[in-house]
Parts: sequence; structure tokens; C-alpha cells
Amino acid sequence: MSRSLRGQHHCSFSWNALVQVLLICVLLLPGCGKKNKRAADLSEMESDSFEMNYENEDYDGFGDRPMRNRAREQLAEGHPFSMEVLDDSANPVFSRQLLTKDEIAAGWIALFDGETLFGWQTSNPEVNWKVIDGAITADPGPEGFLHTSVPFADYELIVEFRASPDANSGVMVRSTTNPIDPINNCVEVNIAPAHPEGYTTGSLVGRALPEYKLENHDGWQTLRMIVQHNTYIVELNSNLVAEYQETEGRDRPAGYICLQQRFGKVEFRKVNLKPLAMRSMFNSTSLANWSPVPGSKAEFTIEQDAIRVKGGAGFLESQETWRNFMFQTQVQTLVPETNSGFFFRAEKGTEKAPSNGYEIQVHNGFQGRDRNAPTNAGSGAIFRRVDARRVVADDLDWFTITLVADDLRFAVWVDGYQVVDWKDDRPENPNPRRGARRDAGHISLQGHDPATDILFRFLRIARLPDESLPNDSVSLSKGPGAESLNSSK
Repeated sequence: MSRSLRGQHHCSFSWNALVQVLLICVLLLPGCGKKNKRAADLSEMESDSFEMNYENEDYDGFGDRPMRNRAREQLAEGHPFSMEVLDDSANPVFSRQLLTKDEIAAGWIALFDGETLFGWQTSNPEVNWKVIDGAITADPGPEGFLHTSVPFADYELIVEFRASPDANSGVMVRSTTNPIDPINNCVEVNIAPAHPEGYTTGSLVGRALPEYKLENHDGWQTLRMIVQHNTYIVELNSNLVAEYQETEGRDRPAGYICLQQRFGKVEFRKVNLKPLAMRSMFNSTSLANWSPVPGSKAEFTIEQDAIRVKGGAGFLESQETWRNFMFQTQVQTLVPETNSGFFFRAEKGTEKAPSNGYEIQVHNGFQGRDRNAPTNAGSGAIFRRVDARRVVADDLDWFTITLVADDLRFAVWVDGYQVVDWKDDRPENPNPRRGARRDAGHISLQGHDPATDILFRFLRIARLPDESLPNDSVSLSKGPGAESLNSSK
């Protein structure tokens, strides 16, 4: 290339670079102003008093959330971060055949997602609980328990397991986190091909000997358990093994679900739960027991046996208050990327402070084709506290949200897949926007802005005991949707 040609090429490159710099400046300068406005809105929303209009609610645009750099913060704090879910299908528990679509619609949730130990804790960190080939297992050695991070009260439970001939394990229901006493700490459904006292697989240790005994333990077996009030029913491969009523008050009204590692080898590949004894909060014909918060611009109507929320910012508030509970509702967004949700443990709404509570987000947007990267926290997130680890639901389709609130521990499932396992470690404050709230509060359906258009149906709830169970176990949840610390305090 000649010197003159090199000079012409150099001049042309400089001119293009200058144009690019000017374009970047034009694009970025307005954004800075928007960012400052959003920061001001965010500060205003953190106060307990603000005027109700959708511009104030604009703080939750995905560009400026405090959680936007969660992965970077976790890595900086030394916590591992991973995408966790590698399956391309929208809902891993469906694609892995842990739940059918009919089961999901009926309210079933998967306590084990088939790949991770998200939502589980261990009472003994020396037990190396792990997932191999889609099943929970642990090597022979130290004894201990793997338990859910939240308790449950009345439910149907399905557990698929495989045990070696010398195994001694079990499924503990309504349990403490370390149930060393099978009479007073839990109700134990035994897994044991042989037992010196006759409590073989499916029996209730210390309570009910088996009516049916499995002769061949080869391969996968299915336990079905009904836990309701003081009644316990156990089936093994559809055969009734035990039916027992606790009349001496030795059981607990609620508790964790535990898997036991004692000796021999045992694997668990399905742990599914359907809540029972739920009470309806909406009779499909009237908004009795619900009240619009003063100043609401949203319209609340009944259509298709559901509560429709549309047309502006506003809140429809339950008249009852709830502290510890399990709540389910089916949701359908009627326009793509609708922004809505519901609040719980909320203070009584006023025109200036309509929604001081914890917010369960409804927003099904995600980045590109990556459902593990929600654009706006993701449906099931506890907004501005912890993002959903995956966007499971799709706009325009019905999906089910399940919430368990136990003291300051919260777990959320969307269509049976757990997206959040979080403990609020902030200092206590009556306003959950400012700190952790233990007190009972209202449930409030949200209209976010004029574009909101959403249906809520089959709203049902069950109280959990107000006295929370001690929990000093080590959390095994990692990555998005999980608490930031590895141990509960």
C-alpha cells in the first residue's frame, strides 16, 4: 500500500470513529437522566409514604434493580454461581416427568427438581448429600437428615425411592430438622427391607406395623402418604401399608419433610407434594372479604370465575391477615410481559402507603432465549429481595404460584417448580419495604400500571402454626432464587 493510500485510509477511520463516539454520547446522555429519575423513584418507594400512581411504580424497570448484579456479587462474596437449570424446556419438573400438566394444575409442587438440592437443608454437613442421575443420594458413612427449608401441615406426598437390601432409611413427616426421636420429633415412614422389630418399608416406626410387606425391593418403589389432621395413611406401590390416627398428641401440627441417611444405599428421584385442607379466599361470584385500597386507579371485576385487574395502579386487599401460611393461586396474564403480582404480610393499605408488604412478582419476560435470566425479577420472585432463578411461566397461559411463608423463611413455586428459597435477614421493621416483618398482614392483588391486565383465580390458603420451628441447618440452595448466606440463623 502506498503512503498516500495509507493516509487516506487513516483519515477515513478517524472520521468513522468520531461519528461513533458522537452517537454513543447522544444515546447515553438521556439514559443517565432516566437512571437518576429511577434512583429518585426508588428512594421514594422505600419510604412508607408515596402517592399512588403508576409513575411511582416505575422503579421496577429491569435496568436499575438492586438485584441486577446478583451473580457478580455472589462471585465476589465467594459463593458459587451457576445457571443451575440446563434443560431447554420451559418447566424442568414437567420435562423431567416429575409432574404432569394435570398435576401442576391441581396444585402439586416438586420438592426436588431432579437436578439440584435447591430448597433443601442438611442437619449434618458431614453427610455428602448429592444428586446423581436425577436422584438424591448420599454415600454410606455419617448419619443425618436432608429436610425441606420450610414446613408443611396437611398434604399428600409422593416419594419414589430405590433401596439396597441392607438399607435403613426413611421419610419423616411433620418433623423437626434433626428428628432423632421418631415418636416425639416426627412421624417416620420407614424404608427398610428388613427390620428387627418388624417396621419394614411403609410402616410408621413406633406407631403402626405394616399391613403389607414388600417381598422384592429391586428397582424403584413408590410411597404415597396422606398427612391430614391427626391421620396418617401410607401406601406402597398402591398397596395399603399403614393407617393410623394419633390420639395421644405426640405428633406436630406441621413440620419439615426429611429424608434419612442411616446405613445402606438409598436414592430418591421424586418428592412431590399436594397441599390439603386449603380454604378458598374467593368464591368466584363476589369480592366479599376483599377491599380496594383507597386511591386505587385499577379496576377489579369478576370475569371467567376470576378476579380481573386492569387499567392502572391499585390494590385489592384481603380483609383477613395472615402470618405463617401456604397460599396458592392460578394466574393468567392477558397481554405479553404484563407487570403485576401480589403482596403478603402487608400493612393496611392507605392512599399514601398502599402496598407496604413483601411482593411476589408476576412478570414472564426473560433475556433472549435464556429463561434463567429474567428481565424483571421473574414470576415468583420476592421483588427487590430475591429474583426467581428461572422464568417458568408463559404469558397468556394459566400458571400456578405457590407461596409458603414461615416466620422469615419464604419459598415460592411456579407451576410446581421452586424458583425462590429465601430468608429475610434484615433488621425487623413493621414495613417489609424497610426490614423483616414477622407480624401478620394482608394479601393484596396488584394493578401495576395502565397496561396491567391479569386474572387471578382459585385463591386458596391454609394457616401454618404461628410458632415457627427451630432451624439451624445448613442450606444447600445456591445461585439465583436462593438466600445470600449459606446457613440459616
